[in-house]
Amino acid sequence: MAGKFIVLEGVEGCGKSTQLQLLARHLPASQSFQRVRRQLPTPPILTSREPGGTDLGVRLRHLLLHQDSQVSIDPRAELLLYAADRAQHVDQVIKPALDRGCWVLCDRFIDSTLAYQGYGRGLDLDLIHQLNRLATAGLAPDLTLWLQLPVEQGLARARQQGGGDRIERADLAFHRRVQHGFETLAQQYPQNRARIEANGSPTAVSAAILSVVEIYLEQWYPKDLAT
Repeated sequence: MAGKFIVLEGVEGCGKSTQLQLLARHLPASQSFQRVRRQLPTPPILTSREPGGTDLGVRLRHLLLHQDSQVSIDPRAELLLYAADRAQHVDQVIKPALDRGCWVLCDRFIDSTLAYQGYGRGLDLDLIHQLNRLATAGLAPDLTLWLQLPVEQGLARARQQGGGDRIERADLAFHRRVQHGFETLAQQYPQNRARIEANGSPTAVSAAILSVVEIYLEQWYPKDLAT
């Protein structure tokens, strides 16, 4: 049986990376997941991120995000580099893991490209949809968790942790456009998408995420599932 693909999305500083690790740690102990384990082979959990989920992706991540990079990147080139990272990631990591029955938890996926390069940079959304379809070979998340946090609060969090990467150092207007992008996507594509209020403590946000995932577990693996 194929695995499940869960993606965490949101603006800078919303806590995706932290919540990804907390979900990977707490999901196996959840009541619904324990029930699934009794009926199906135990699915291993794989965590990954974009950009940077492959050897090629690590190199692309440095070019795209590293604050000390002296490379000037045109928005169209930026879009294509993210697409290249995703194509490699899907082909080498995500799809093989899902085919093995793994659960893949990923920090960012196609929504980030639409929000950042589409709404943030102002690039053509239809073109980005086409590139995403090419890069993913049609693969879509089973569930997208959108961590909603005010832009100013998220940037303050992110900048407390360091000098800020190339994206974090963009002006406030850019980040507000990105936030508008995530909000628009949530309205346009509500299926298999959940909004998580991310302004609470990491523990509270983690509990809210786990509660949502358990609801989807009940849908994916009904209690009368044959053994």
